[in-house]
Amino acid sequence: MTTTQQSPTVDDVRAALKNVHDPEIRKPITELGMVKDVKVDDGVVTVAVYLTIAGCPLKETLTRDTTAAVSKLDGVRDVRVELDVMSDEQRTELRRSLRGDAAEPVIPFAQPGSLTRVYCVASGKGGVGKSSVTVNLAAAMAERGLSVGVVDADIYGHSVPRMLGAQGKPTRVEKMIMPPQAHGVKVISIGMFTPGNTPVVWRGPMLHRALQQFLAEVFWGDLDVLLLDLPPGTGDIAISVAQLIPNAEILVVTTPQQAAAEVAERAGAIALQTRQRLAGVIENMSWLVTPDGTRMEIFGSGGGQQVADSLSQATGADVPLLGQVPLDPRLREQGDAGTPIVLADPEASAATVLRDIATKLSVRARGLAGRMLNVTPTGRR
Repeated sequence: MTTTQQSPTVDDVRAALKNVHDPEIRKPITELGMVKDVKVDDGVVTVAVYLTIAGCPLKETLTRDTTAAVSKLDGVRDVRVELDVMSDEQRTELRRSLRGDAAEPVIPFAQPGSLTRVYCVASGKGGVGKSSVTVNLAAAMAERGLSVGVVDADIYGHSVPRMLGAQGKPTRVEKMIMPPQAHGVKVISIGMFTPGNTPVVWRGPMLHRALQQFLAEVFWGDLDVLLLDLPPGTGDIAISVAQLIPNAEILVVTTPQQAAAEVAERAGAIALQTRQRLAGVIENMSWLVTPDGTRMEIFGSGGGQQVADSLSQATGADVPLLGQVPLDPRLREQGDAGTPIVLADPEASAATVLRDIATKLSVRARGLAGRMLNVTPTGRR
């Protein structure tokens, strides 16, 4: 005697769809109003799903995830996914559900109740590995289970997308920009909006506006940590960051070379002007381990500690040397390949130091973030 397995109910299917998340927003499609209709006919389930925009780049992912979730139900013989596009009114409602009714986008990280730790990765000069440090810290933090975002604020010298392997393009829904993700990290860069390797030729006000859009119009969700890869020096972007997110903390990247350290001190000392907190100093390219196991200090030694000591004295607060990252060809190779070394070769010496720094920054008490320095630059020499 054979028995026919009973088909699932519409309620069963809707319950299963709660496990399907929009790939960009990272919330269940049932909560986002994306489930248009569900039909069940003798084990054949048809799910109609709204896409946020026409030509959604992740529609195949959404189709696959929906099919997989519904297929797990008993009695399902086939799953058919039909795609439609939200109306303007539906997109407006979606934006309100995510961002509220504010007429203009606000920067969530600058709000008094924000729990996101914001770190600005700064350097006095170019070529010290600031971007490599940024992407590896981000990837290591995401691997720890944190929700992490990266703003490539180096408008002229953007390199984060390649180093992080972020090949997707942002999509716009109403006044929100959905950032691509790579290795569990949300990332936005001006390089995602320019064709090919076209240079960006902008002046100060345009730089400020671009940064403001990255911070306010991008839908970051509930981030634990936001990292900003700043351009070298103390120019327009550094000033804009201090204005837009005054609670951001500064991470100074330098090399052991004394000349580089002196320049890095100036980058860190901007905290005296902006009254931001210095989270610490990272020394990159500290030494090269030769095949026989000895250390070759190609760029000298002591620069990182010199910067930390100088900034501690200038601010009257402890500015720690968070770590010394050794030279490792794999760090560069993995950056070119788009897979940070902390993920590709976690046991490498450079990866070990970077992961340790990421851990230190991840577990610091949130209550310290954004504490203003009780100093004034007036009369300082």
